[in-house]
Amino acid sequence: MRGLLGKKLGMTNVFDDVGNSISVTVIEAGPCSVTAVKTKESDGYEALQLAFGEKPERLTSKALKGHLLKSGVKGARLIREFIGFDLSSYKLGDVISIDKLFAVGDRVSISGTSKGHGFQGVVKRHHFGGGPITHGQSDRTRAPGSVGSSSYPSRSFKGLRMAGRMGGKRATTKNLRVVRLIPDSNLILVEGSVPGPTNGYVEICRAK
Repeated sequence: MRGLLGKKLGMTNVFDDVGNSISVTVIEAGPCSVTAVKTKESDGYEALQLAFGEKPERLTSKALKGHLLKSGVKGARLIREFIGFDLSSYKLGDVISIDKLFAVGDRVSISGTSKGHGFQGVVKRHHFGGGPITHGQSDRTRAPGSVGSSSYPSRSFKGLRMAGRMGGKRATTKNLRVVRLIPDSNLILVEGSVPGPTNGYVEICRAK
């Protein structure tokens, strides 16, 4: 769907017209530059490629430099494609801001990379209760317990909930309400929390 790229700045509270306190996430959304226009004739599908953020040229590969040179962008922290745009209204180098796509009261879906928690055990990762601490089992309180079967099939089944890396995956929060827009600062305030840490990059799409 149509959307923009942005950076999560953190959370705060704002008050509505009747004095209710609303917890919101502040996102720096755009401005995003159009770096490619994908058409059915040339690419087999229709989409708009947007770039967000600045990146030093010394950290940008030559291939990406050549691609961005066509739109006049020197370096970009994040590049993503969005569908649903009217391609006839955009060309290379155009800049899209939040006031062109969103309005107060709109519903949006925000995607990002969730916070990474490293390697965690089953109690934190899957909310296991752990074993008893009586009968001499003082060292089994956070253990997963038995993971295999008996002589048949003599293996652990795929998908068994065990310890492992937690977080650090793509996550999406849907149907968040746009509470306030501050176009001068490229800020959008949405009700509730969004995936990722502070200063993490996110994708803001109009909800279906």
